[in-house]
This record gives sequence, C-alpha cells and structure tokens, in this order.
Amino acid sequence: MRKFILLLFLIFMSANISFAARIPTELQDYINTSFPKTEFRFDGVIILPDSTLYLPLFPAKPINVEKIEIKSTIPANKPLVQKPDAVIFNNNYVLLKVINEKDNKKTVIAPTDVPEEIRNGLLPQDMLVPRGLIIPESLKGIIGNLNVSVAENSGIKVPVPQVKNTNVQTTVTPLPELKNKTFYIATGYSKNIQVVNSDSKTPAYALSQNHVPNCMKGYKNQFLLVTEFGSTSLNVISLADEDVIKEILFTTKPDEILIDEDKQIAYVSSPEDSSIYIVNLETMTLSKQIKINGMCERLTLSDDGTKIFYVDKKTNEIWAIELDNNYLLKDIGKFPNVSKIAFNNNKLYITSRTKNHLAIIDYETNGLIAEVEITAKPVDMLSFGNNLFILGAESNVIQVVDTKTDEITDSIYLNTNGFSTNINHVEGTNLAIISDSRASIYCVLDMTKKEIIKISPIEVPIRAIVVTDKVTKINK
Repeated sequence: MRKFILLLFLIFMSANISFAARIPTELQDYINTSFPKTEFRFDGVIILPDSTLYLPLFPAKPINVEKIEIKSTIPANKPLVQKPDAVIFNNNYVLLKVINEKDNKKTVIAPTDVPEEIRNGLLPQDMLVPRGLIIPESLKGIIGNLNVSVAENSGIKVPVPQVKNTNVQTTVTPLPELKNKTFYIATGYSKNIQVVNSDSKTPAYALSQNHVPNCMKGYKNQFLLVTEFGSTSLNVISLADEDVIKEILFTTKPDEILIDEDKQIAYVSSPEDSSIYIVNLETMTLSKQIKINGMCERLTLSDDGTKIFYVDKKTNEIWAIELDNNYLLKDIGKFPNVSKIAFNNNKLYITSRTKNHLAIIDYETNGLIAEVEITAKPVDMLSFGNNLFILGAESNVIQVVDTKTDEITDSIYLNTNGFSTNINHVEGTNLAIISDSRASIYCVLDMTKKEIIKISPIEVPIRAIVVTDKVTKINK
C-alpha cells in the first residue's frame, strides 16, 4: 500500500513538473544578448533589467530550430532591443510586453489581425498574474485556466451618420415577403457592412471590418461569411453577437464564396494558389483543399450541389469540377469575356459581356447547342426553376430565357435610368433584388410572375447584399 501511495505521489509530481513554465535555454540566451541580467522568473514571467515585463506564450507545437531568430514583431521590423509590443520567434514562442495604462491597469497589445502564433499560444498556467492585468477580448484564448480579467468586447457594431433633416422621409413600406427582414450590404468602397432594415432606406448602423469586403454570403440566418480585399482570412460574423467569432486563415487571399446549405459546407476560391477550399460550416473549419487549373473566377454551383463551374481568368477557359466524382476536372472550352455562368437542365449557359451573346452548351457532349443574341452588357444571370434571368446593364432590362426551349420569352424593363449591377435571389422566396450602382434604389423582381413588383429607395450602393430574417441579439 505504501509503495502504491509513493507511486501516485511520484506521478503527481512528474505531472506538475510537466506543466512548469520553462523558457528554452536557447531563447533565454537570445534575450540575454540584448538585455543582460534579464530575470526569467520561475512562473514564466520575463523581467528586463529596467523592470519591463514580458509574458511568454508557449506554442502548441514548438519547432526545433538550429538558431533562434525573430520571425516578426509588432510594430513590424523592430529589433528586440527596442522592446516591441510583441515578438514572434521562429520556434513559435511569443513574447507579449505588459503595457501600463491608467489607474494601475495593465494590458497587452491587441493586433487587428492576430497572428496564428499568438492565437494558438498559451500563457504559463502557473504564472503569478501581474496585478491589474486585463487581457483583450480578442486574445482570451491565450488565458487557459488562469484567473485573468478580460476586457469587455464592444463588438464590431459601429454607428453611421444619421439624417439631420427631419423633413426627409427615411422609411419605406416593404413588401409582405420582406417585412421584418434585414439587409446586410457591402458597398464596395467602405470597410463597413451597412445594416439596413427593410422598412428604411438608411442604414441603422454598420459592422466594421478591417478591409473592404469582397464577397459576402449568409448562412442559416445566423452568420455572415466575408472575404476582404487584401486579407488572407475569411471572417465568420455571428449576427446574434454582431461580432467576428471566427477568422479562418488561408495562406493566400480568399475570394469568392459558394454556400451549399444541404451539405453544410462552403466553397471558397483562392485564385492565387489555384485552389478551392471546402469549409465545414458546422465547425467553421477548413476541411479540404481542391487543386484546380488556372486562376478561378465567376464560380457557380449547380442546384444539386454536384458541380462547380469557373473561368480561368488568364486563359478564358471554362472548367467544371465534378464534386461527386473525386473532384474530376472537365474542360468545357474557351469563351471570351465571360460575365456569368449558369447551369440548368444539364446545359451550361454562358454570357459574354462584350459580345452580348448567350452560349448554350450540352454538358455531356461539350457541343454547342445554340448561340443567342441577348441584351447589351449582360452583367449577371440567375437560374430559377426552368428560367434564366439575364440582367443587361446598358438598357436596364432583364431578359428571361426558357431553359426547356432555350428561347427568350420575356423582357422586363426596369425603367430606373441607372446602371444595374447584380441580381440577388432572396432565399426562401421567389423574389430577387436588383441592385444599381448609379440610382439610389433597388428593384424587387417576382420571378414567378416575371415582373418588377417594387422599386424602393436606398441610401447606399450595393455591391453585395444578404437578406435575413431579423435576428435576436445576444447581450444587447
């Protein structure tokens, strides 16, 4: 019995030792080169000779390197001797400088884009927490089991300028199908996503982003998935929290997003590395990389979720990916200045913006079925039932093509004197919203009746729009 108790004691002690905060000797030597007589306290806290404190972050997967070097710093390109706010080493260890604030409060830097090494690092779990330390909410993952205060997160909700003239009418009467809906709008020039209630023409507020949004899709009336120009991450915004709850990092800039709600996955293109990535929407994690040919754009997902079509922007070659056939790539052929691809009744429909024609291709044979003259400057196209709705920007007209006969059956004129840009299906309805880059309006198309049933004013241009039910906010 005594031997058994002694064995348990030894196991307990060895377990405790494994959690002890021990800075690698080679890293200590590197720091001592710039700051001789630095104190490496038993609990992991690093104290420079002038009493500057650094908190180490231990990596989940340390890297064995021949020589310790600085990988990056915040601010950028600062030597250690200048005591930057954050230092990331090539072995994945991180140092965070303790910053003194008012009222004896202390904190650490909260980068706009949190590096992976910081996000995945962990403070020493037996660390004596500096008195008054408050960790930014965006870095709360580094805390582990420590008893550390977290700064209150204000989220990404920001105010927008309001109309001062009380004589200006800001309300509109929405269609019954759009009552109690919310429009999330990316303008194409602002970093903010504008939030507009369906009974108003002005934004109620905005959701701030670090870069200008590029592509934006909704999922289950709960989330927005957003790619941004110049960013290598995909932001997942919780509409209930009104905050970014997940940043999915890529090695190159993600671009277009396709959502397959039935399979609970998203397809995210990255033209720079000739890839389309699959995101598991239940866990919001990357699950697969599909290598493709060329630099993909103009992505289209077939209604049954079995095929993706895209254009190689360098060669104008159109490719199909057979998702249920081991991601087989099929070459459809070259087409000039493709503005949109649609798939209906096992046929490909391809519009050319400059040639103003619609090419119809038999998917099985790759044979050209027909080439139809259409409206000038076809900028967008939407497949709904057995019809294609082709949006022509020059004449502000929507042409309807019956995919059974491949004939133009209707021309729906918008009469807006603007320049139409996109046609967006309102999920769960037979409606589509047509946006305009010149006129401060949007049109609502009934795709069953094939007629415009509403023209409403709106004070912001629409590059991308997601329409959701009103979402109950959390802790607001």
